[in-house]
Amino acid sequence: MRVDIFDFNLDKDLIAKEPANPRDTSRLLDLSEEGKIADRHFYDLPQILQAGDVLVFNDTKVIPARLYGRRGEAEVEVTLYHPEDGIKWHAFIKNSKRLHPGDVITFYSAEIPAESSDFKAEVLEKNGQDGVLLKFLCPVEALSRKLELYGLMPLPPYIKREKPVAGLWNKYNDKENYQTVYAKYEGAVAAPTAGLHFTDNVLKKLEEKGVTKVFLTLHVGAGTFLPVKTEDTKDHKMHAEYGIITPEACEVINRAKKEGRRIIAVGTTSVRLLESAADDKGVLHPFNGETSIFITPGYKFKIIDDIITNFHLPKSTLFMLICAIAGTERMKDAYAHAIKERYRFYSYGDSSILKCVNKI
Repeated sequence: MRVDIFDFNLDKDLIAKEPANPRDTSRLLDLSEEGKIADRHFYDLPQILQAGDVLVFNDTKVIPARLYGRRGEAEVEVTLYHPEDGIKWHAFIKNSKRLHPGDVITFYSAEIPAESSDFKAEVLEKNGQDGVLLKFLCPVEALSRKLELYGLMPLPPYIKREKPVAGLWNKYNDKENYQTVYAKYEGAVAAPTAGLHFTDNVLKKLEEKGVTKVFLTLHVGAGTFLPVKTEDTKDHKMHAEYGIITPEACEVINRAKKEGRRIIAVGTTSVRLLESAADDKGVLHPFNGETSIFITPGYKFKIIDDIITNFHLPKSTLFMLICAIAGTERMKDAYAHAIKERYRFYSYGDSSILKCVNKI
């Protein structure tokens, strides 16, 4: 399938640099009824959903995986994207041409200069488009704390942030903003952004409405949000991501499906994990492992009825996925409407709810 089918033009002014405040005041494009479209706000979600609906959330927690460092006099910017094990990570690195296997990078923060830093990593391998494999030179149990001290949230490249200086290491409050209110298990290096709109108040109203919450975990990788650079989808390589679905979550979802209740995925990350764990009869099974599923139009969904999702990049795997869910022409028309009505796009932008029209 040609990638340019999924291209569209977007005014850069519509790319959100910060989230709505409060989160649930973001706009919500409602396409939950086939053939209809409505402009709402996210706090309207409890009015749209029905008692008995099941919302499936991804409770992964984003780690501060963006690091500044030095190798000698050379400055590097590191974004971790996939763990090899507890202490080895694959990373995308700016200025990686200056690095060679065996080199040691010393990381620093606005408060801790490189000369005083004991946080280091060795370059093990360089893998072309797959980046660099690093081994952190600290005990595995210390890595999480080191990342908290030195790291920044790994925002997508379209959200520009100047290099932090002393006292302003987190002036945009990204460590709070780029995290869902229900984040629990550390491991993601990109946020499951559909969940960023939920507030405690919205969750409380959904519970009062009789909506069931189910949690799974997919540790989102940075490669998820990259545009596809091949001309044909068959030539695109997806990065693997680690996910877990418990037997208890499967039981709730499978029972709801048998009873004819709607399964509504919060975000494309939840969809990818659900579809990776479902069999051809639409039964969900426990899952513990990696998935690199790539969903494009023509796919028949086994689990979901609807999806809550943000507005995605042109020619991205995420835009292809929602076209597979709701129909390519339906989504192109919806995005044209959103652009005309000045919706805010991408990770910190507005939301939508879509009906799945391509199911088994």
